Amino acid sequence: MWTLPPDLACDLAPESCKLLTDLPNRVVPKGQVLFRAGDLAQGFVIVLSGRIEVRLTAASGREILLYAVEPGESCVQTTLGLMGDEPYSGEAVTASEVELVLIPRPIFARLLDSDPGFRAFVLRAFGQRMAELTQLLERVAFGRVEVRLAEALLDLADGELVQATQAELAARIGSAREVVSRRLEAFARQGWVSVERGHVRLHDPEEIRRLAAQAV
Repeated sequence: MWTLPPDLACDLAPESCKLLTDLPNRVVPKGQVLFRAGDLAQGFVIVLSGRIEVRLTAASGREILLYAVEPGESCVQTTLGLMGDEPYSGEAVTASEVELVLIPRPIFARLLDSDPGFRAFVLRAFGQRMAELTQLLERVAFGRVEVRLAEALLDLADGELVQATQAELAARIGSAREVVSRRLEAFARQGWVSVERGHVRLHDPEEIRRLAAQAV
């Protein structure tokens, strides 16, 4: 038996709590594809630990990271699929080992109809995720690439090391790998970073922070 997230457990009817906690939890290894574009949603995922990344890929092959799903967060594409019968347009991959619980579609529909607390939880999480997607659109549409790149480097840094390829950084900020490569070369010329195979090393994080502070 697993433990319900506090913001869900506090609103649920006792019978709904039992129904959910009787569902099995499972551990999914890093790098596992959970759904692809065109798939239909099979259930609502509650992430107990770890991180899932949802990406959108254009016909040209260019990727953008739409959002990540971590404990306490929801997948907006799954919610749309379950509530509106829309197929997935993106792909979800586990970015780390993930412990999760899948609420099957029939149980999700039943709880959505019968339990106001569950319905409020789903809609609240959906609204929060949509607000984050709106912010992403604003950053991609109006934010400078170098500012978004500085933000991404700081978000991903483990000490002075960023374990990410240029393609992964491009997907995260909604740009092309070639553009990211040119910006990183410019950062390197100023002594802020050095670029090595598969990672970036930060030498002047204060300057990168100052740049990131210019975000829209």
